[in-house]
Amino acid sequence: MLYQLYESQRTLMEPFSDLAQTAAKAFNNPLLPWGQLPFAQRVAAGYDLMHRLGKDYEKPEFGIRTVGVDGVNVAIHERVEMSKPFCELRRFKRFSDDPATLTKLKGQPVVLIVAPLSGHYATLLRDTVRTMLKDHKVYITDWKNARLVPLSEGEFHLDDYVNYVQDFIRYLQQAYGNCHVMSVCQPTVPVLAAVSLMASRGEKTPLTMTMMGGPIDARKSPTAVNNLAMNKSHSWFEHNVIYRVPSNFPGAGRRVYPGFMQHAGFVAMNPDHHAKSHYDYFQHLIKGDDASAEAHRQFYDEYNAVLDMDADYYLETIKTVFQDFSLVQGTWDVKNAQGQLERVKPQDIKTTALLSVEGELDDISGSGQTEAVHTICQGVPKQLQRHLEAKGAGHYGIFSGRRWREIVYPAVKAFILEHNKPLAASGPASRTSAKKPAVRKAAAKAA
Repeated sequence: MLYQLYESQRTLMEPFSDLAQTAAKAFNNPLLPWGQLPFAQRVAAGYDLMHRLGKDYEKPEFGIRTVGVDGVNVAIHERVEMSKPFCELRRFKRFSDDPATLTKLKGQPVVLIVAPLSGHYATLLRDTVRTMLKDHKVYITDWKNARLVPLSEGEFHLDDYVNYVQDFIRYLQQAYGNCHVMSVCQPTVPVLAAVSLMASRGEKTPLTMTMMGGPIDARKSPTAVNNLAMNKSHSWFEHNVIYRVPSNFPGAGRRVYPGFMQHAGFVAMNPDHHAKSHYDYFQHLIKGDDASAEAHRQFYDEYNAVLDMDADYYLETIKTVFQDFSLVQGTWDVKNAQGQLERVKPQDIKTTALLSVEGELDDISGSGQTEAVHTICQGVPKQLQRHLEAKGAGHYGIFSGRRWREIVYPAVKAFILEHNKPLAASGPASRTSAKKPAVRKAAAKAA
């Protein structure tokens, strides 16, 4: 019922939000009578803020059109390489007419970035992707909003997440020979499980795993996020945060943890900060500080865009990661695609190099939670293991912003390059080039 009430309220507020946007433009236009009033700038700012507080935030675009590689602008084409009911594997294909740049791009490592499925869209890692594209072939998991997935597609469990990751890794291995895997926050746990299961079966595992700010062992330095998950029972979550998708969405009837509830939780963690940020935005508009106002818009366009998570996946993650600590306890069994249970054994990983990254000031995944991966991956030789603590970085700072670009990324880049091996194939395009000369010509300019 709560979800239906929220949707009714949102539908009711939508016209007022649109009206506020129109009024803001009217009072901000000096060619109109309202724009010539002495208090017009302040009224326009008030209406603009009202619009942004009341509007519905849709999924943002990655919007990466070009990246600079050694002073050369390289064009980026974003496309879906593989589509599953709850996730798309996206590739950011790079194009250049400069022969030297093209040669360099073709020899660079292939990286699968596994984005979090914890409330925000994969576009939260836009800065991560943009930076990585300078030196890597980049793929990313783009998780779908569960309210848009019809019930006919079935349920989505934590086991399915693990199986998805394995499928994506195998796809890149088939295309390139092998790949590197980077997981940010929540996916560190299922990614470790996926690679562990591949190792236990004797499958080829990725060249490297980079684990960034994730709850490998949530018992260490628990944060407010950890405490909520640990102190509330499984039944409490099921009865208080799980609702069915209303009838006006493709996923009508699906049990989900709604995005609007997650957003309320995000804001409740630091309400004073958000209130001050919106007040500052109001002041920026009055003063005509367009740069600061636009920075605010860009941040909250991303921060306020949230997705629904399938209830089974969410509840199982709470229980497995934050209540039973199944990964570190060695008691986690995952159901594979054939319906058989397999025990997750991180100690079976032998040849995949391992880098863990933590932020000194991380208030979501506390100190030591990610570094714990080295303790349970006992089969990885010590010379293949690294740990980095980014000084002065919070949770978001390890994958976005100045500290990511200046502290974390150079270490990640060096680690991947150190353990990279020659690629066995030139990429997906090479499989069709022999039959189609036109395709071969286009592929020669892409990487």
